[in-house]
Amino acid sequence: LISERRAPGPAGASSHDFLYDVDPQPALGTASNVCFEVADVPGLCERLQSRGCSLPVPPTKVRDGGGSVTYGVVSSIVGNISHTLLDRSRYQGPFLPGFQPIQGAPSAAGDGIEITHFDHITYVCPRGGARAALDWYQHCFGFRRFLLNPRERLAEGYMVGGQGVGMLLLALQSAQGTLAHGCKLILAESLSEDGANQVDTFLEQHGGAGIQHVGLRTTNIVSTTRALQQGGVRFFMPPTAYYSQGDKAEEIRGAGQDPRTLAELGILLDTTTPWDKAQPGTDARERPSQEYLMQIFTHPIFSEETFFLELIDRRGALGFGEGNIQALWKAVQVYMDQQQ
Repeated sequence: LISERRAPGPAGASSHDFLYDVDPQPALGTASNVCFEVADVPGLCERLQSRGCSLPVPPTKVRDGGGSVTYGVVSSIVGNISHTLLDRSRYQGPFLPGFQPIQGAPSAAGDGIEITHFDHITYVCPRGGARAALDWYQHCFGFRRFLLNPRERLAEGYMVGGQGVGMLLLALQSAQGTLAHGCKLILAESLSEDGANQVDTFLEQHGGAGIQHVGLRTTNIVSTTRALQQGGVRFFMPPTAYYSQGDKAEEIRGAGQDPRTLAELGILLDTTTPWDKAQPGTDARERPSQEYLMQIFTHPIFSEETFFLELIDRRGALGFGEGNIQALWKAVQVYMDQQQ
């Protein structure tokens, strides 16, 4: 759920007029709700309350001609985030009661946009907040910790260094599903001493912790990026040196991709298995890696430097492009300088 700043509502309006969530009444553009589809809303709400969770909306049933759904809302301990717990197993309508299909909506077929599902959601936490959030999601929802990098230490988390970055990342996945398909949350916390990275910027612009971005899985990032650009979507462009630094161009070719195409669109590539461990004596273009990913990030959706979207195309890699964080932050810095 994404909420944009709006004019005050009519007198007497209450959160009961707001279906499937509490009315966030945002003072700024924000993404604030992550919905979990569950089998037993009343039972889960009861367990969450017994664990000290706040439920601003108790189990509620809504129905129309397509059947009924049951939902409740629990408040996360992270910023303004809430979770709608939804059971729509008894509903046969197009989406949810209260919604109608848009008549004459254009078909998505053949538009070049190949997005399949949500890949991950990244939260920004205040200093010291990432571990508290990790514990809360493990205790309340049964999420499981997983490591982002072989070098990550369980007790410390994955620490990203470099000039102007300084970031701690922790990763969680829902108990249901494999690592490739379950709901994944990334918790980001600033370690920077000068308060000048994208995490600190989000906290300042957003007025506290919250959802920084949502990763959308695509099966063809090149065609999807082109189609979205043609539709007016603006993406961050990494520094041109990204594609020529070190062995990056050869790494891209080793993954079976064209460096010029990626540079033209601003797409980043990160390999999990180093390209130089492939069969010796084989041309790089003939031995694509089975473990790499490509990603690109939109400009902020709202006027504040807060929520944005990511396209991510996984070719065997289960990480989150940790090797690209430095390039992304440099692109963000250029954008912020231009805005000022």
